[in-house]
Amino acid sequence: MRNALIMGAAGRDFHNFNTFFRNNKDVRVKAFTATQIPDIAGRKYPKELAGKMYPQGIPIYPESELLDLIKKLAIQDVYFAYSDVRHTYLMDKASEVMAAGANFILLGPEDTMIKSSKPVVSVCAVRTGCGKSQTTRRVSQILIDMGYNVAAIRHPMPYGDLVKQKVQKFVTKADLQKHKCTIEEMEEYEPHIENGVIVFAGVDYEAILRAAEKVADIILWDGGNNDFPFYKSDLEIVVVDPHRAGHEREYYPGEVNFRRADVIVINKIDTADLENILEVRDNIRELNPEAIVVDAASPLQVKDGDKIRGKRVLVIEDGPTLTHGEMQYGAGVMAAEKFGAAELVDPREYAVGSIAATFKKYPDIGTLLPAMGYGAKQMKDLEATINKVDCDLIIIATPIDLGRIVKFKKPTVRVGYELQEIGRPNLEDILKKKFGKKKK
Repeated sequence: MRNALIMGAAGRDFHNFNTFFRNNKDVRVKAFTATQIPDIAGRKYPKELAGKMYPQGIPIYPESELLDLIKKLAIQDVYFAYSDVRHTYLMDKASEVMAAGANFILLGPEDTMIKSSKPVVSVCAVRTGCGKSQTTRRVSQILIDMGYNVAAIRHPMPYGDLVKQKVQKFVTKADLQKHKCTIEEMEEYEPHIENGVIVFAGVDYEAILRAAEKVADIILWDGGNNDFPFYKSDLEIVVVDPHRAGHEREYYPGEVNFRRADVIVINKIDTADLENILEVRDNIRELNPEAIVVDAASPLQVKDGDKIRGKRVLVIEDGPTLTHGEMQYGAGVMAAEKFGAAELVDPREYAVGSIAATFKKYPDIGTLLPAMGYGAKQMKDLEATINKVDCDLIIIATPIDLGRIVKFKKPTVRVGYELQEIGRPNLEDILKKKFGKKKK
């Protein structure tokens, strides 16, 4: 029996364990390490989920202890299991592990994908912040209009009690409170709920799939970060961002998605430079010439945009997009520019607690505030930071209405965006050709 360690971030790592390691008598997982997500290290993957081979559960350590753990636990094999990292970062980690004497291993789709009894459409991306969420919403609406019952299964974000989060089902907004969702979870689940789509998520993705199959004609995999799907898909849709041209071949596992895609959606065409769009097209021709290419835009939807003109504004954007997604602007900044804001107020000098720590960890965020809310304390820190900022107006460019969570002391304007395909073929053409209308 070989001793293994799984490097993760409370998502892909748990799924890989469940599908490949849980009943594997040839390998003993001695530990997980955790990064990217706060307050995951120091916990355990619980015995209730780990199975009979792990009656004590499995400890989770900070990734900073990785090299010591390899020696201390006599680790022979280290499995890397998180996403949205540059290829050079990945190989730096591989070099550290191999220099310490262990193997560095990546598990691929065949060993980790689960087969569904229902058709599966997956929507993934090459980076965080490409526009996957609005693409997923567009796909779900098309399938509903075709007569299908659709269940969305979201890539994991299990930041609470893992046993209680084994299988989660979200039908109404009240379920978000019931399951004590973080801001990051609400941003992904709430738009689906508003569109009448049941959302499933959690930790054990085979059990989640079997629950979703009971209510759905078609399963919609709503991917997170730039991870590849947990399920074998009948149609793999992948979103690319020409604002970050070239990233589709520079990040792991985004390039995996890019090469596997049946359909590639080039989003944000209306705001990207032509040179960048052409670079993305060249990369498609080189790496995945058989993919169907859909051109698309995500135009701003701003109510009361005239209120922005001449104001000193604080812009709040989606947290993960700004942090490990590395975007330095988004819909909020574009709205500020379009409607004539006088100034973007820098929130960094006002940041408190975990929000200040986020800016320290991700110094390139700039004059934007990431809507970080991985737990109750961080939500309080976010509210305190927002209300300390000296500004005239707050532009909220998150997928949910933060006003339900944060008490704002200043006026606000919300910015939304939905996917609009440009030209043909479009997503409706592709889905109708693939599945046809539901037979009565």
